[in-house]
Amino acid sequence: MENFRKIIQNNRAWAAAMVENDPEYFHKRASKQEPHFLYIGCADSRVPSNVVTGTEPGELFVHRNIANQVLPSDLNAMCVLQYAVEVLDVKHVIVTGHYGCGGVKAAMGTESYGLVDHWLGPIRNVVRWNRGELDAIADEQARFDRVVELNVLEQIYHLTETPIIQHAWAKGRRPLLHGLVYDIHTGLLREVATGIDSHEAADALAARRESGVPAGPPPVAGRFASPSVLAGDELADAIAQRVLKQLDGARGERTR
Repeated sequence: MENFRKIIQNNRAWAAAMVENDPEYFHKRASKQEPHFLYIGCADSRVPSNVVTGTEPGELFVHRNIANQVLPSDLNAMCVLQYAVEVLDVKHVIVTGHYGCGGVKAAMGTESYGLVDHWLGPIRNVVRWNRGELDAIADEQARFDRVVELNVLEQIYHLTETPIIQHAWAKGRRPLLHGLVYDIHTGLLREVATGIDSHEAADALAARRESGVPAGPPPVAGRFASPSVLAGDELADAIAQRVLKQLDGARGERTR
């Protein structure tokens, strides 16, 4: 209980200090939030989002999970993304990994961790897809660091493939997508990708990497420009039509 009580005491001291410096500090922030950024980071306690970015309450909309993943199957992450982009109209989405990430380290090994193995699966794919480059890195720590960077790039790809980002980009080049890696030994953020504002820009990430191999599966030429890849409402309509067609087929089978 002593550690818990310390949190409450720290909160009281912090709130008092904020009001002493600016009597309207909390009043101004209580009425609404207008963040410019959606920050997607790791849940690691050593990487507090507002602290490492030097931002105040109300400046970051934050989603954190193990190894800073952006998975279309994660309804939590997708709801946060949709609210940030479509309601808060954030101008930037930042995926922030960190060197020394325990989730990435676990995904690089063969040990089983139970339920969390399902969550680590996409990172294991990143390792597999980039095996050639990683095997060429002799230093174990450097290889670990590289997987952290590749994982950040992979999550940016995942963002570009969501209907939420596709629909936003169809209306204009916003939000911009960025990839950062936090160095827990220096406290500094390293830029690994910045200003991604289109599918073409996302594809161009491959050319900036040493191996020239995309962070995700081997690319299909012009996959984002293809008419079969739709955005926003068009994608939803196409899915709905396919579902209705399947339902009609199922009804037909039952009536025969």
